[in-house]
Amino acid sequence: MSRRTVFFLSDQTGVTAETMGHSLLTQFEGLEFRTVTLPFVSSVDKAEDAVRRINRAADVEGMRPIVFSTLVQDDVRNIVLGSRALFLDFFAAFVGPLEDELATRSTHRAGRAHGMADIASYTTRINATNFALSHDDGNGADYARADVILIGVSRSGKTPTCLYMALQYGIYSANYPLTEDDLEAGTLPARVASHRQKLYALTIKPERLQQIRAERRPERYMRALRFPRSIPRSARSRNSRVAFSIIPASSGGCDPKFQ
Repeated sequence: MSRRTVFFLSDQTGVTAETMGHSLLTQFEGLEFRTVTLPFVSSVDKAEDAVRRINRAADVEGMRPIVFSTLVQDDVRNIVLGSRALFLDFFAAFVGPLEDELATRSTHRAGRAHGMADIASYTTRINATNFALSHDDGNGADYARADVILIGVSRSGKTPTCLYMALQYGIYSANYPLTEDDLEAGTLPARVASHRQKLYALTIKPERLQQIRAERRPERYMRALRFPRSIPRSARSRNSRVAFSIIPASSGGCDPKFQ
């Protein structure tokens, strides 16, 4: 199977180009792509260097690469347009029609998507992130300030979910791990019992939990073989007797292996 090289070009970090480009590539099953991100292409010299890399890939592979671009500056974009690649320009596809509709010329300024136009919102998200970090894995004690408290067994995705909510939405989120003793007790841990209205339980498929724990700590693999199947079953049984929401972490969203 031939492999196509895909470049993500941006005058900033390249996150937008990567996100949109990957979303489109997932629609083509059975094809193999080699992805290369070229961030901070913000000058003529960097654009020319990017063109050399793109053309070199075309020469080596015998087919033109695919380029997803969020380059804003016209002089930089025009240079990359001269490469031997399929050039897909996200900004050109949408900015032109928007300018016509709004009867206004866009600023064509790089980095606007990651600016801090709303300082209050930015500050809230940073403070929420600090709160999530200081109230991770049962640490911290200021649950009264939390908007959400996630509970679940270790490696069910609590930490990345809390950080996502904080960074994206400014939600003050804490998380508390359920241990084997907690599950056998059949009641909520005392530290979170008084905040039941804020509790959300994350569950995970036993097979996925086993895989995560085996990858993270291979020396405990034998224990991971015994414990995971009992944990979600016990957690779900106990959760059914208390009043809070249950969210299946392994059905999508965050990947718990990054917890």
